[in-house]
Amino acid sequence: MINLVIGGQWGDEGKGKLVDLLGEKADFAVRFHGGNNAGHTVVVKGKKYPFHLMPSAILNKNATGVIANGVIIDPEVLLGEIDKIEKEGISLKNKLIISPRCHLIMPYHKALDEAYENARGKNKLGTTKRGIGPTYADKVSYNGIRVYELMNWEAFQEKFEFQARIKNKILKLFKVKAINIKSELAKFKRIRTKLMPYVKDAYQILQKAKEAKKNILLEGAHGVMLDNDFSPYPFTTGSNVVTGAVNTGSGISTSSIDNIWVVVKAYTSRVGGGPLPTEINDKTADDIRKKGYEYGTTTGRPRRIGWLDLEAVKFAVEVTSANKVAITKIDILSGLKEIKVCVGYKYQGREIPYSSSGYLELAKLTPVYKIFKGWEDDITKVRKFSDLPVNCRRYVEFIEKFLKTKIALVSVGPERGENIYR
Repeated sequence: MINLVIGGQWGDEGKGKLVDLLGEKADFAVRFHGGNNAGHTVVVKGKKYPFHLMPSAILNKNATGVIANGVIIDPEVLLGEIDKIEKEGISLKNKLIISPRCHLIMPYHKALDEAYENARGKNKLGTTKRGIGPTYADKVSYNGIRVYELMNWEAFQEKFEFQARIKNKILKLFKVKAINIKSELAKFKRIRTKLMPYVKDAYQILQKAKEAKKNILLEGAHGVMLDNDFSPYPFTTGSNVVTGAVNTGSGISTSSIDNIWVVVKAYTSRVGGGPLPTEINDKTADDIRKKGYEYGTTTGRPRRIGWLDLEAVKFAVEVTSANKVAITKIDILSGLKEIKVCVGYKYQGREIPYSSSGYLELAKLTPVYKIFKGWEDDITKVRKFSDLPVNCRRYVEFIEKFLKTKIALVSVGPERGENIYR
């Protein structure tokens, strides 16, 4: 069985929880794109475990974690995660696999990211300043450095020195401190020693797992509204988020995936700049942010809040070929007198679909809302769909009908067991 989990909005949909649930039966948990600008939080017995690079399903004792070739790695962040997990008494020996094809986020990438963002001034993109964009830029311009080079030290040293000298000239133009080549090389020698035991041919391992019909869980980062091609570019992430990224990022063919899950938060949130058509800036937004603890796992920044945008989510479901939807954080809406849902867009007096909307249209269009009556009940203890308040059931049923896709899970709280299966 192969399950894929993808975010259906602007990230932060609660993918980590679904990944953790599906991971209970997973033999392999795979990250296939993105970098440590992603953040998944898993809550086990009241304790939060934030992940940025490692597959979060690695917490389950039978799952082997795979960081596949589509992931870009900040080695210091990864080593920090490894250290934290092992301090919890979980040995990662023979449990974590890193593809040698992964590109590395270098110190000059992070410096460039900050320099470019500062130079944009009021036109900032809202990047996480983790070096993601510059790393992908180097990857596609043949200037990237991979784990493969780190394995072969002379090749790594030659490439690093060449790239660092070029990047330092650019940093000087932006009046940003240059990279100390000698000290960074010494640091990477230490990093190399720690990472090498985990480096293996991830492609062969995953192909053999597929042939043996093992349970494979593909863990997406970010959300479709941040996909490098299908988002309102340039307010995007550096990688592709949609189903096709599985093939390019891990070698697993999309035709072999059994279930494509799209995770949808019962409202909308976003970190960073760019248009957010259903954004609200009032007490309701403040209450949702506080109750839902809407602060970035990676950045800690307060998330922008909006009503559920079904026009955008419908596109996400279609473009990913999803056959299952999971609704999260619906418990956060308890206590609201009314709940709005965006069911379409109007731009300059005419209807316009998400797929026809670039960042200019999305910033100016008018959302078309359907209004639902809210519910007062605390639903975190509910385990049967029929036991939910009638207005809550109507809300879920409308979403399912609009998306024309089965809502197979409704999460009513952050803990592992706080779910309704349908």
